Amino acid sequence: MIYLDNSATTYPKPLSVRRKMAQALEQFGANPGRGGFKMSLQTAQAVYDVRQKAASFFGAAGPECVSFQPSCTQSLNIVIHSLKRSDHVLVTDLEHNAVLRPLKAMEVHGVSFTVVPVTPGDNDAFRHAMRENTRLFVCTQASNVFGIRVPVERLAALAHIYDAEICVDAAQSGGVIPIHAERDGIDYLCCAGHKGLYGPMGTGMLITKNGEKLESLIQGGTGTRALELDQPREMPEYLESGTQNVPGILALGAGMDFVRTNGEYMLREREMRHIRRVYEAFKNMPHVVLYTAMPDTMYFVPVLGFNVRGMQSEEVGEVLAKRNIAVRCGFHCAPLVHRKMGTDGETPGGAVRVSPGAFTTDRDITELIRTVYSLRAESAARIVE
Repeated sequence: MIYLDNSATTYPKPLSVRRKMAQALEQFGANPGRGGFKMSLQTAQAVYDVRQKAASFFGAAGPECVSFQPSCTQSLNIVIHSLKRSDHVLVTDLEHNAVLRPLKAMEVHGVSFTVVPVTPGDNDAFRHAMRENTRLFVCTQASNVFGIRVPVERLAALAHIYDAEICVDAAQSGGVIPIHAERDGIDYLCCAGHKGLYGPMGTGMLITKNGEKLESLIQGGTGTRALELDQPREMPEYLESGTQNVPGILALGAGMDFVRTNGEYMLREREMRHIRRVYEAFKNMPHVVLYTAMPDTMYFVPVLGFNVRGMQSEEVGEVLAKRNIAVRCGFHCAPLVHRKMGTDGETPGGAVRVSPGAFTTDRDITELIRTVYSLRAESAARIVE
């Protein structure tokens, strides 16, 4: 299989990640923080080591700021469901439903939000959208459909001028774009473990030094203050009730090692080279529709959305699948960006998304280009109809 759906989840996982997960099942099978015997203590230490690694990787104030979650989506939900009545939120028009749906659900609790269009090099739209009760910016760092980057560092500075906070959805940027939460002024950093960090599915992180200000979605056993019925507020246990996904967490640590060993910059540039090659080829195919300028590292991550004239995106995906090429088609759980780009109609029905990864080869890209080129006759026939 030619796998070009790494924005959904990276595949294959590095051998070191798979080995670490197997090792965890064998050697770290006890519940961390719940027992004083050797295996429990060793497991707790192994989890703490990954917490330290994540704090270093993302520039957190300390390991206690790293809360392991089952997904980026749950991390975002924790932050958004901590908003209070009458709070106002600013979001971009590139956001995923992991942001939009929790905000919509919070409207019944008196929370409101404003969608601000992203314009490269211009933050005035955010400034003009500010209200006296604006408490939070929630911004994706990169579009999961078209790869467009958002200058979250500048938005963080703007938010702080107005005594607001910023929550960054790093689902597409964690492990791809250098992030330093402290230096960049990010109050809440929500990460997926199974994408650019090459960890397993079912892993994510919420990184913040303001955890005590949040409302935990889940309450229960933390291994601390067991005689008290109130949820302990100490981080990170406050947001980690129940038994943690130890194999996933340790494998996530191996994924971060993989990224660091291979070089975050080198991985990104290699993937961007693939994307630029695809873009150059598609630009010369009249039957292919492109929606952005030539992607470059400053303004994009290695993700490209396109369509074939006269065809639905899902039809294009079916053709590619028959050639054993895996891509993502449709609306990608990001309705606003499709309205922004005009891809929300029945045709094209979203977009075809290409997202290479660390194991994508030049031969894979050649086969993709050849297959899309072969659709020119099909496209012409559909347009005539």
